[in-house]
Amino acid sequence: MIELERAAYSYGGGELFTDVTLTLAPGSFHFLTGPSGAGKTTLLKLCYGELIATAGHVRLFGENTRKMDRDRIAMNRRRIGVVHQDCQFLDHLPISENVALPLTVAGRSEEADAYLGELLAWVGLTRQAQQLPPELSGGERQRAALARAIILSPDVILADEPTGNIDWEMSQRLLSLLVELNKLGKTVLVATHDMALIRAAKAQISARVLRLKDRKIQAAEVDL
Repeated sequence: MIELERAAYSYGGGELFTDVTLTLAPGSFHFLTGPSGAGKTTLLKLCYGELIATAGHVRLFGENTRKMDRDRIAMNRRRIGVVHQDCQFLDHLPISENVALPLTVAGRSEEADAYLGELLAWVGLTRQAQQLPPELSGGERQRAALARAIILSPDVILADEPTGNIDWEMSQRLLSLLVELNKLGKTVLVATHDMALIRAAKAQISARVLRLKDRKIQAAEVDL
């Protein structure tokens, strides 16, 4: 689904990482760890076509991003849901309309009436549907971000430090949603510093743990 073959990324005359080979197979679950500044967010951006590798190859659903124009990248990105670390919303719109924005942009706003209520219930935000984003807690915002990321029924979910600013109880709730998506066949990649979260996930599902350090990526062991 998403393949990196000896991918590297450089900027400002320095190489952030190099020779990264990674396959996100259908239905797999991965964690990406590593120190701050190692390039985890950049690696995720390569995985959804926001950035193009400066060396090597990145393929989204069999297509090389280096050979894709902006429209083709945009079409492929509809198959990838992204939960950003600092989730941004339009503060003047209620959370229901924020979550539905990807459908609106895709010209499929009529589908929101049939699907949106069920999705908000799944993430536990039915009562908050008409609230504005500034009225939500950190955990509610992250669950809203996940709902927005999956409203187009993507094949892959990429999450960048999704539990970084919320408490443990809410982290567990968000993790349970990601695990449920994976059990439904979705491919999941989560970048995180939270080793307790990884241990909690590995007690529920088979998850691969990768570590990005010293410009390389490698398998990492996590004690349960």
